[in-house]
Amino acid sequence: MSATPKPNLPQRAIGLWIVTVWIAAVGITNLLSAVTPGVSERMEWLRAIFPFEVSAGGNLFAALSGFFLLSLATNLLRRKRLAWWLAVFLLGISLSSHLIKGLDYEEGLLSLGLFVLLLPMRHQFTAQSDRPSIAQGVRVLIGALLFTLAYGTAGFFLLDQEFSTRFNFWQAIGQTLAMFFTLDQAGLEPTTRFGRFFATSIYLVGASTLSYALWMLWRPVILRGIPATDEERQRAKAIVQRYGRSSLAHLTLLSDKSYYFSPSGESVIAYVPKGRGAVALGDPIGPETDVTPAIAGFVRFCHRNDWHPAFYQTHPDYLDQYHRLGFKSVKIGEEAIVDLQRFTLQGKAGRNLRNAVNRLTKLGHQVDFHTPPLTDRLLKELRSVSDEWLKMRQGSEKRFSLGWFDEVYLRECEVAVVQTPTGQISAFANVIPEYQLNEITIDLMRRRLTVEHGTMEFLFISLFQHFKEQGYDRFNLGLSALAGVGEDPFSPKLEKALHYLYEHLTRFYNFRGLHEFKEKFHPRWEPRYFIYPGVAALPEVVVALIRADSGDRLLDYFRPGA
Repeated sequence: MSATPKPNLPQRAIGLWIVTVWIAAVGITNLLSAVTPGVSERMEWLRAIFPFEVSAGGNLFAALSGFFLLSLATNLLRRKRLAWWLAVFLLGISLSSHLIKGLDYEEGLLSLGLFVLLLPMRHQFTAQSDRPSIAQGVRVLIGALLFTLAYGTAGFFLLDQEFSTRFNFWQAIGQTLAMFFTLDQAGLEPTTRFGRFFATSIYLVGASTLSYALWMLWRPVILRGIPATDEERQRAKAIVQRYGRSSLAHLTLLSDKSYYFSPSGESVIAYVPKGRGAVALGDPIGPETDVTPAIAGFVRFCHRNDWHPAFYQTHPDYLDQYHRLGFKSVKIGEEAIVDLQRFTLQGKAGRNLRNAVNRLTKLGHQVDFHTPPLTDRLLKELRSVSDEWLKMRQGSEKRFSLGWFDEVYLRECEVAVVQTPTGQISAFANVIPEYQLNEITIDLMRRRLTVEHGTMEFLFISLFQHFKEQGYDRFNLGLSALAGVGEDPFSPKLEKALHYLYEHLTRFYNFRGLHEFKEKFHPRWEPRYFIYPGVAALPEVVVALIRADSGDRLLDYFRPGA
């Protein structure tokens, strides 16, 4: 396997936090420095070089650079490329302003130090600037108002010698607020030129910060994450058909996925971007020698887009590669795989299943297999079954790691249906290929509200028998979420927390019931994992996963029984 440099995520995070705290400190320092007159000895020397308006302008630019530096702090933490350029530019203005307004080299050194630190870190700031949302604009607007209020309050409180009135803290707040609504400065009487300048500068600072906030608020919202083109989908399909070897392979081709292709072009990662998370479905699909380069390339791709990369429902095969690249992992459940060559209804172990099959058969139920393309009439009846099932579950269609009832998708799938003695379809399941594995798997599994007891067992046993006759070795029943998680005494704390959810959240989702249903068929259980960048990013990637899985219908997602 070719060597691929791994992103050193912890060290980079520490460096970015240092920069963020430092730039926030520079912003606050600039705010306080802008409302504080310079040292008299230095000011006398400067007056011989610069007129008052120039040195006073230094105070104004110090205040403005302070505001913009504070607003850049979180964007630098998110490795924004544009934020780096603006920070370097503003630090230059900050340094010049401190020297011009009063030879304040102490504050200037703080700006210079951060400037020197940022220069060699340029290569770390690769994230594209995201388009602001309405919520982001509102936050900036509130921040602009608070900044202007803080600027005016600090000035009136500290510059009591510049005005005819001495202000305490609350009076300083009141004077600043009054100046927002009066043109005569609410009776304010400056006694010095600096006092007059400061009073005027409040309007300039307020106008500048509010203009920036309004621009952010009114700027059009542009969706992040461009849908895959037809060409990309055809390219992904060719790779999946050649290298797919999991129960998720076919689901990576559904319409909700976007695609990242490895630097070699041999592998594909299917992902869904939501918020600041980009969650990939399963492991990279491609030759094994290209797995590590594909993962590392996806990390770089996500960083350029200001996304946290994550991988959902991965196999244990590549855990070492993920860990070497700085990721963390948590077990999220187990996949149930039935060995068709060994599966039998004979003996004591198969008695209950055998009885269910015999009873349904005697009552006149049968399982029919429909090959694609499915007819409109069949799809209409399947839709009726699906609608009853969704109503019973009190939820909406799930996505991402599951298919959903889409006629274009289902028309090209093989479907097994349970037909009642009256000819009505009572349950169905569609099956999808795993390409390079001699294994078949299910996707949708749905039934009517009222069915004969044992109907679903009857359906699955018929599926096993049918595909065994077709020459398949295994049947994949899909993921049993949270099964086997946190049961070991040495399990990580996060897995133990998930085990607690497994034990106590049956009201919201019947994890245990689904696991017990699959256990009836005596499958082999294989672990599956969630791969994430670290604890700090975990909340955002989990929210991204929930949004991707729910199709952004979060209220339906958390309904009981969904």
